[in-house]
Amino acid sequence: MAPIPRFDRIVQAARYIDPLFLQTPLVRDDALDRMLGCRLLAKIELANAIGSFKGRGAELFCATELAAAEAVCCASAGNFGQGLARAAARRGHACTVFAACDANPVKVEAMRRFGARVVLEGDDFDAAKDAARAHAAEDDLRYVEDGAEAAIAEGAGTVALELLRDADFDTLVVPLGNGALLAGIATVLRRLAPTVRIIAAVAAGAPAMKLSLDAGHVVATARADTIADGIAVRAPIAATLDYLRSCCDASVAVSESQIFDAMRLIHRHLGHDVEPAAAVGVAAVLAQPLHHAGRRVATVLTGANLSGPMRARLLAG
Repeated sequence: MAPIPRFDRIVQAARYIDPLFLQTPLVRDDALDRMLGCRLLAKIELANAIGSFKGRGAELFCATELAAAEAVCCASAGNFGQGLARAAARRGHACTVFAACDANPVKVEAMRRFGARVVLEGDDFDAAKDAARAHAAEDDLRYVEDGAEAAIAEGAGTVALELLRDADFDTLVVPLGNGALLAGIATVLRRLAPTVRIIAAVAAGAPAMKLSLDAGHVVATARADTIADGIAVRAPIAATLDYLRSCCDASVAVSESQIFDAMRLIHRHLGHDVEPAAAVGVAAVLAQPLHHAGRRVATVLTGANLSGPMRARLLAG
């Protein structure tokens, strides 16, 4: 059975989530609006212990889905691993995270700081995922796949409840990795704001999710080459694909230059330094300006965990 999030559980989710992840601000800037040709509303998911929105879903999952002292194992590019490590440690669960050998060192160190045992294995995120799944089976650990657990998407769906409380908007652009954020947000918007257009944004260098949405079946790619490591998916999750197709009205692939240009705009006009995956919503506006002209466009700035070289490049610009 597909792990489909439920609206009623999203409504109740906040009671299980550490408040530091909730009630995040929504910001805009007149000069940025003039540059983009639309009214941009940015939901800021950065000022928390793990520097990303992933704590919402990890908190809900650990609070509601685990037996006492049940150990967990996952794969992560870094942000979900931080969220799961922190949420698990707070509740007495051991956590092992597999990450690719070239994973962002800032994220790797943070996962360890929050108490995870981190294993670096594989050339990319999907290879690390294969290793994590095998390790969990061998050691009888609960394997947790971000994007394949309804509770994780339900935690992410609280973002949409806050957005609807704070603003009116015509379009929402959602960064798309394994799909928990899209699934959670869309479950809310389809119920409470069905006229809002939902666009899923991927990196052109990691197009597997867009290709799969367009084809109606899983299309894996040989590589995922993008600076946006948080959404660098090579092999989509088959069980969630049909639901994700119902969650968006369109999808867009953005270039590496558009991602970095969006990071610079966010830095200059909104005063936040975001990691590449967090900027793809703004990059999608840059990629298709006529689609958004004159409209109220919301997006989620999903994470702030830049690698050292990427931070230096951003600040140098």
